[in-house]
Amino acid sequence: MRSNHSGYTRLTKTHKFIAAGLTAAGATGVVLGVVPAATAATHTPVKPVAWNAEAFGQTQDAELAKTADAAATQAKADASAKVKAAGRGAQAASRSEARTALKPAAAAPKAYADNLDGWIRQALDIMKSKNIPGSYEGIKRNVMRESTGNPRAINDWDVNAVNGVPSKGLLQIIDPTFKAYHVDGTSWDIYDPVANIVASCNYAADKYGSMDNVNSAY
Repeated sequence: MRSNHSGYTRLTKTHKFIAAGLTAAGATGVVLGVVPAATAATHTPVKPVAWNAEAFGQTQDAELAKTADAAATQAKADASAKVKAAGRGAQAASRSEARTALKPAAAAPKAYADNLDGWIRQALDIMKSKNIPGSYEGIKRNVMRESTGNPRAINDWDVNAVNGVPSKGLLQIIDPTFKAYHVDGTSWDIYDPVANIVASCNYAADKYGSMDNVNSAY
C-alpha cells in the first residue's frame, strides 16, 4: 500500500521483513567472502607464470651449456687421440726406418778387371767357394807357359790337334776335359778366360793335387 504523503512510499510489514532478510543475507555473504580469503592466506602463494618461464629458460641454458661443454671435452679428447695415434705412427715409421738403416746393405758384386790379373782373381774366388785348390802364382805361371796370357790361343800342331781335339784357351785344355771338369756358375764357352782357368784347375786338382804342382804340359 502506498503512503498518502507525496514523494514517499511507506513500507508495509511484509516489505520490512523482506528487507531484514536481505540485510541478513548480505551480512552472511560478506562473511563468506572474507573466510575464503583468510583460508587462502594459510597456503604457499602461487608463483607468477613469468617466474616459472624464466626459471625454465635458465635450466635449459644450463643444460645446453653442459651439453656444449661435454661436446667440447669430447672434441678435445678425439683431437688428442688423433695426435697420439699420429705420433705412434710416426714413431713406428721411425723405428722401421731405424731397423732398415741398421740392416747391412747388400754387398755390391765384386768388380774384376778385364785382364789376366782380373781373370785369375775372379777364378780364385770361384775356386775358393768350390773348394778347388790353387794359388795366384801357380795359375799365372802355367798360363804364361801355355798361352802367354792369350784367351783365344789354340794349339793346332800337337798330338791333340792331330787327333782333332786341339788345346784351347789360357791353360790349353781340350773340349772333352773342359766339359768333364766344368764348374757350375761359369760359362760353357771354353774360350771364356775365367771358365777356362777354373775347369783347368779343377782337372789339375783331380790329377795332380793342385795347379801349383803342374810345371809342364798336363
